[in-house]
Amino acid sequence: MLAGCTGGTQENPDDVADQGYQSGDGSTTTWAAGDRTGPLELSGTDFEGTAQDVADWRGDVVVLNTWYANCPPCRAEAPDLAALSTDYAADGVQVLGINRTDDAGTALAFERQFEVPYPSLADTDGAAIAALQGTVPINAVPTTVVLDRSGKVAGRILGLADPSTLRSMIDELLAEPAPTT
Repeated sequence: MLAGCTGGTQENPDDVADQGYQSGDGSTTTWAAGDRTGPLELSGTDFEGTAQDVADWRGDVVVLNTWYANCPPCRAEAPDLAALSTDYAADGVQVLGINRTDDAGTALAFERQFEVPYPSLADTDGAAIAALQGTVPINAVPTTVVLDRSGKVAGRILGLADPSTLRSMIDELLAEPAPTT
């Protein structure tokens, strides 16, 4: 049940032109407030060299998206994620990409091409993906994980994220009572 780009060299009849890509199914999983795990601890350095830490965004809804530049579903969803980031910026929604594959030049070129307004972690050591795996399985690239305002995993989309589904997840989290600290 993998979705998106596996990045490997699989021998699978569903592969697209023998490139190791497997069609994404966009399957969505959500967790009720009482069933959520976390808060997620995830930090690293983005491709601009700036430190990023999701703990700094407690109180906001956070959207994490795994991607790499040559992944067709990642390219397809990039404009939607960029628009989402801009549309929800004033509502307390943060977006953070996680790229385990690309060097800075490739990643920054992708971000320029798709006018990506949010940072992406340079995760070549796999630390960010490992942090996610400890809380929610990341079975494919792209995968989108949504954190509630307490930093707990509230939802996951495997493969290409449908924009209306993702926006509905975010809207539901924004409508939840703010966490008490």
